[in-house]
Amino acid sequence: MGAGDGFRAPVALIIAGLLSALGVPWFWSLVSLLGVYLCSGGWRFVYVAVRTAKRDLIGLQVLLRVKFYMRQYIRNRSTIPSLFAQRVALHPEKAALVDESSGEVWSFSELDRRSNAVAQWVLAQGWRSGDVVAIFMESRPQMVALWLGMAKVGVEPALINFNLRRDSLIHCMGVSGACGMVFGAELLDVVLEVRESLRSLSLFSCGSAPAEMLDSLSAADLDALLSKSPETPPAVAHNKGFNDRLFYIYTSGTTGLPKAAIVVHSRYYRIAAFSYYSFGLQPDDVVYCCLPLYHSAGNIIGVGQCLLHGLTVVIRRKFSASRFWDDCVKYNCTVVQYIGEICRYLLSQPVRPSESLHRVRVAMGNGLRPNVWESFMKRFSVKRIGEFYGATECNCSLANMDNKVGACGFNSVVLPSVYPIRLLRADEDTMELIRDSRGLCVPCKPGEPGIIVGRINPQDPLRRFDGYANEEATSKKISHNVFRKGDSAYVSGDLMVMDELGYVYFRDRGGDTFRWRGENVSTTEVEGVLSALLKQTDVAVYGVSVPGVEGKAGMAAIADPENVFDCETFLRDVQNALPSYARPVFLRLSPEVDKTGTFKIQKTRLQKEGFDPHQTADRLFFLNSRQGRYESLTEELHSAIMQGKVSL
Repeated sequence: MGAGDGFRAPVALIIAGLLSALGVPWFWSLVSLLGVYLCSGGWRFVYVAVRTAKRDLIGLQVLLRVKFYMRQYIRNRSTIPSLFAQRVALHPEKAALVDESSGEVWSFSELDRRSNAVAQWVLAQGWRSGDVVAIFMESRPQMVALWLGMAKVGVEPALINFNLRRDSLIHCMGVSGACGMVFGAELLDVVLEVRESLRSLSLFSCGSAPAEMLDSLSAADLDALLSKSPETPPAVAHNKGFNDRLFYIYTSGTTGLPKAAIVVHSRYYRIAAFSYYSFGLQPDDVVYCCLPLYHSAGNIIGVGQCLLHGLTVVIRRKFSASRFWDDCVKYNCTVVQYIGEICRYLLSQPVRPSESLHRVRVAMGNGLRPNVWESFMKRFSVKRIGEFYGATECNCSLANMDNKVGACGFNSVVLPSVYPIRLLRADEDTMELIRDSRGLCVPCKPGEPGIIVGRINPQDPLRRFDGYANEEATSKKISHNVFRKGDSAYVSGDLMVMDELGYVYFRDRGGDTFRWRGENVSTTEVEGVLSALLKQTDVAVYGVSVPGVEGKAGMAAIADPENVFDCETFLRDVQNALPSYARPVFLRLSPEVDKTGTFKIQKTRLQKEGFDPHQTADRLFFLNSRQGRYESLTEELHSAIMQGKVSL
């Protein structure tokens, strides 16, 4: 609704009142004025209101329901463990978590007992409410028992991305302030690489690991300790409530190394509850989760359905395109989680019987492209796509509640203030918000790209922004005098577009971050690693679009004035230093990298030219993952990549 529509309605009512005072019946006054209103352009507002009424009412119902429960839980000082306890009491023997790798099934009562054992062990270590303990392992039910048990006694887990290596891993441990670390035996070699930086921490290993290796780390066997730990509820009281810290999830943000986003109990509930109600989930649903549990998608949207709503969740350690539908059939899954890449991988698989024998009716996730969306629904007979937008720490999440193809959510055009998020104009080069003569930010018009922001209200659990463990990182995400003087808002840095009906479509990630293989990649972080590997050589890292592929592939422009760059050595070093999704897919070797007068690296020209050999005389290389090497990017190879003939 535009400003004119907001003006016409009250003026029409005033005129109607005057006509009534002159003796004209109210009915005919309103009929005549309705005609004037529609003829003067108000018909557009009526059209939008009619088209979006059902959607908005459903959204309002979901919003009010979540708000009602949250206020009740705040008043009762509830926590995620206390809400989970209610589910245990309702159906103690129902399957809660299923470990796909082992086939092991944990009932709600077993998950409760195992988490109690963790809580008792935590207390035995002398850790208390407010202490931080890092969890570094691949996805499995035990990870849930660990963080849930810690939360029962107020200890705050830091969930570490198991793909991290060396400097990034050390950084994440440092910013969390962890006093201990629990790691999976499958990551023993990774921990050994950074053992000197972990000497001050208490270390514990889960799973089968050689005793001599654990001795070299001074690490204890946690499985053995937990087997002796009482499974009774911990006899300890902590003063944490619904708005207090639960755990930390790491996010790239828009600049720099990963940041520890604070997840409070109310935020965990909010994210899980909105997913449950927005996408029509039911208590007897079975969720298939192949997303990592160090992310909010897997651990909150997925596992949260188990802890808060009593659903069964099947946990797979790593996604497998060939096994996806077989697993869904085997475990009678009715809900699956995805990122855009997963859906594309599934469509590229050969047809198999299980894809038509499953019972999946809802797929929920984000990053699904419109051209993949409809093909996915048609081929696999999935009736509902629950696409959403949001970051772990943001207060401007969106949900697509009515299967609108391509949209990641909506905001009411008729009642926009009910959910105070906006798309604001920004400078495309700097991503700074544009302001008007009053110093306030400028809203975008329908179809105009802008940055999505959410008004901050610390008193409203839906509008609060808890930020990061680092206060400086938190302040960088807040802008003041946004909607009106004196207010503040969380600035996502993500470019979106809203149509006239209020549907919102994801456009791109702003700042120094791009998304690849379902992960946020911080260009600043990768630049730092590569520059160190190359003895502080100038490096520019950025994302480039590849036709038919979700996200952006990483590309590194490297200064090589002496023409001595060794691709083989570089790849070997990169494989040791960076997770697979952060390794550059394309390389550009230049005599020098563009910089500003203040020595800041410029990427605008590099991004525009991409990996097209027609655009530059610089040497270009492509990472052939199947061959395990960088190869020269010729015009023929470029053409094959653009046509989708070469796998990335």
